[in-house]
Amino acid sequence: MANPKYEEWLTPEGLTLLEGWARDGLTNEQIASNMGVAESTLYKWKNEQVEISEALKKGKEVADYQVENALFKRALGFRYVEVTREHGEIVKEVTKEVAPDTTAAIFWLKNRKPHEWRDKQEISHTGKMDHRLDVTGLTTEELRRLAQLDD
Repeated sequence: MANPKYEEWLTPEGLTLLEGWARDGLTNEQIASNMGVAESTLYKWKNEQVEISEALKKGKEVADYQVENALFKRALGFRYVEVTREHGEIVKEVTKEVAPDTTAAIFWLKNRKPHEWRDKQEISHTGKMDHRLDVTGLTTEELRRLAQLDD
């Protein structure tokens, strides 16, 4: 027998709450807690009720876009106006500049252009590798010295 409790979350108010919590960056665990259900119940309802799944997805997309935009802005650097107020009145406005953030730029490029910016480069070698070291004429002492070079 199905638990009809999910029905309260299918109302316009319930769906707006779910979308808002997702937009605010809450995890599924936190959203389930706010709903008064176990996280497993939330996953079940998401699978069974398209409206719940879509509300959460829509809210998370908004948050993701905001983070993407902030990362992009940080990667490029930006200017902003700092306003100083005393007793509610503007005393001065100063334009400040935030330098581009190399880490943000690298992160952006590694994710947006992984074939060109990933750390691991694929290098293929064609041809023979037929090199052999002849140690038959070496003394035990010479072999020991060679072995120590590898350390």
